[in-house]
Amino acid sequence: MTIDAATVRKVARLARIAEPEEKLEGLARELSAIIDWIEQLNEVDTDGVEPMASAVHMPAPMRDDVVTEGGDPELVLSNAPKRAGNFFVVPKVVE
Repeated sequence: MTIDAATVRKVARLARIAEPEEKLEGLARELSAIIDWIEQLNEVDTDGVEPMASAVHMPAPMRDDVVTEGGDPELVLSNAPKRAGNFFVVPKVVE
């Protein structure tokens, strides 16, 4: 599949990314190479290959499920830069 400068321009506009006109041809070549590589991967025979979540098999660490009295809020919050009652105060991250 070949991607041309017009397609890159359209995708950049849809993604609200401002790209200078002189960079569109280079981006089109790069994206075409990526798509070609993905198409090449689609040709690989993967029948009988089970999907994996990680390249390294690691069992989940287990611990005893025991009832405790819980944490001491004063001890937990003793290092908090800001607190309100028994809660951490953090800066707003969503506008």
